[in-house]
Amino acid sequence: MSAASQARRRRPVGDLRIVAFEKGRHVSYSACGIPYLIAGDVAGPDDLVARTPAEFRKLDIDLRLGSEVVAISVDRREVTVRSGADSYAEPFDQLVIATGGVPARPDVPGVDAAGIHGVQTLEDGIRILEFLESDRPRRAVVVGAGYIGLEMAEAMISRGLEVALIDAADQPMRTLDPDMAVLVADALRGLGVDLRLSCALKGFDVTDGRVTGVRTAGETLPADIVILGLGTRPNSKLAADAGIAVGATGGITVDRRLRTSAEGIWAAGDCVEVFHLISQRPAAVALGTHANKQGRAVGINIGGGYATFPGVVGTAVSKICSYEVARTGLSTAEALTAGFATFSTVTESTTRAGYYPGSLPITTKIIAERTTGRLLGAQIVGQEGAAKRIDALAVALWHGMTVEEMTGLDLSYAPPFAPVWDPVLIAARKAAEQLATLKP
Repeated sequence: MSAASQARRRRPVGDLRIVAFEKGRHVSYSACGIPYLIAGDVAGPDDLVARTPAEFRKLDIDLRLGSEVVAISVDRREVTVRSGADSYAEPFDQLVIATGGVPARPDVPGVDAAGIHGVQTLEDGIRILEFLESDRPRRAVVVGAGYIGLEMAEAMISRGLEVALIDAADQPMRTLDPDMAVLVADALRGLGVDLRLSCALKGFDVTDGRVTGVRTAGETLPADIVILGLGTRPNSKLAADAGIAVGATGGITVDRRLRTSAEGIWAAGDCVEVFHLISQRPAAVALGTHANKQGRAVGINIGGGYATFPGVVGTAVSKICSYEVARTGLSTAEALTAGFATFSTVTESTTRAGYYPGSLPITTKIIAERTTGRLLGAQIVGQEGAAKRIDALAVALWHGMTVEEMTGLDLSYAPPFAPVWDPVLIAARKAAEQLATLKP
């Protein structure tokens, strides 16, 4: 819908007819806000909606809800649309594919039982809210300890449920280095979460069609509600079936202007493959920030302008109650896979001046290139005021700064906001000192 809106701003209805198909009932909403809706931090589903269907129709965008595109014909320049029991063909001159991501759903016994929920769309969030109200569950099991898993564990805690969190990996948040992930694990357990790592899902116990337990290799965890937070993959099958190129990551291959391999067909959002500016390799990164930028660029291009999407550095933040987690760039393992020789440092600091009320701990990790000192990645775990410091590190990363150059950054200071040496500067200084010992 970002693409549709931008195109309409540049080309009036007499010059460009815009049709948008959506198989669900909602458009233009914040999927990232769904865990906070469920937690009760957001008053209601309407608060997550940026623009209603009626508002799009006022812009002369022919928005068709409950309409799923099931096939694309590149040669005939048309899509096949299924709406209820009917199907029809709709022609196009320019096509935008924005099919998003497909949530991972385990192929195990009992997965279709009532009480097992994914967290992908606003409709998913509404269904979870309705289940919480109608069934009053007491015990929740969250499957998957990534970003969504952590946020949904927080939502269940906020709702007063007992929470178990399981993951097949030996650490939560696999995008972090193990030493930083340990801090997240400790925080989860400190909040009362029953964290089970190296714990593979085997199936679900079901009674009268409803989930009652989560089976792992060693035991069965009782559950009144189960949240699946196993991540997503690009929803590129529609494009692939039409002969449009799909990359090794599973995302649709696009150039910097978001053009696919087929003339006049564009793609944007979680369904596409992006270029990682640090690893210099393709990546699949499902984030609303990228999706909105890409949609805007597509709309500008269709509208007659010129816009590009240069790539990503992999910046993300999350939180679990009072704990905040952030990362940007490459982890140590990712940097080694990309062929870098690395070193890293970990620093402990506080979010405010130590003497100022509310000062809280923050741990910052820097990953840098061993030969040049160029920043390759950073990770932060802390409490209030910690996570958004990743943005300064992301900007340094974007511009290829070395840790030595970062020590001179002119960051803001006042006791309510930071120590006189901001945690970012302390981390950079420690990394620069470490680099000096490594040089020949």
